Amino acid sequence: MKSTFAVRTMRAGELELALEWARQEGWNPGIDDAQAFWEADPAGFLIGAIGEVPVGCISVVRYGEAFAFLGLYMLHPEFRGRGYGKQLWNKGMTLAGNRVVGLDGVVAQQENYRRHGFEMAYRTLRYGGIPKVPEVDEAQARQVMPVADGKLEALVHYDAEIFPGLRHSFIRAWCGAPQRRASFIVGGGSRVRGYGTIRRCFEGYKIGPLFANKPEVALALMSKLLTKTNGQSVSLDVPVDNVQAIRLAEDCGLSPVFETARMYRGKAPEIPLDRVFGVTTLELG
Repeated sequence: MKSTFAVRTMRAGELELALEWARQEGWNPGIDDAQAFWEADPAGFLIGAIGEVPVGCISVVRYGEAFAFLGLYMLHPEFRGRGYGKQLWNKGMTLAGNRVVGLDGVVAQQENYRRHGFEMAYRTLRYGGIPKVPEVDEAQARQVMPVADGKLEALVHYDAEIFPGLRHSFIRAWCGAPQRRASFIVGGGSRVRGYGTIRRCFEGYKIGPLFANKPEVALALMSKLLTKTNGQSVSLDVPVDNVQAIRLAEDCGLSPVFETARMYRGKAPEIPLDRVFGVTTLELG
């Protein structure tokens, strides 16, 4: 009996396969991303399989009742052109319901997303290369501290001022796992002024998020984060509209690598792009 294609919720361990496919596509995810991604919305990751053989995936991670983010939309090359991608897409959008949906689309796919009702909000450039660690004065450097358990709650609420949804479980998993990622914060209590994370990827390192109230806060965080690269390459996804963020990336010796666009189905949320010096991830927003 011939097996048929079906879409279902991912099982434990299958997200690692999806991230491996993402690596093969050149997206260069973090090598320890799976657990934090899973914590964001375990039911938001779908797999398309023929019988028991996974051939494609999509994620639609939901942040409350108003917003969702679409990512990890892929089909294994051997199974493209058979209509499986459309089935994955339809299941993912059903999962999103009436929420506003965001995604980061590569240039080649942006017209396709427009046909599905998505409109561009802003462009993002990935900057990459072997970085130069910027110099900061001693007073600024002392303000940058590792994220500790006692600061996570304040960090969640600070993050929600910038990201269009409260992502409590994700931030706790993302910033509360120092063995997987190095996260630093400026400020304490309810006076958080910025934070950033660096993680090991299949190739080099990636910084994200890098959120800061002021350019000097972003500079201090960037200086600290770049000490963790061990002389290897680093990448940072920067909204083009944030001129100060572009300047920071270039001052650190990074150059544009490729371009994506943040697109939304529904009313685009109001995001303070002047505080976004680096997007968290292209997979989860």
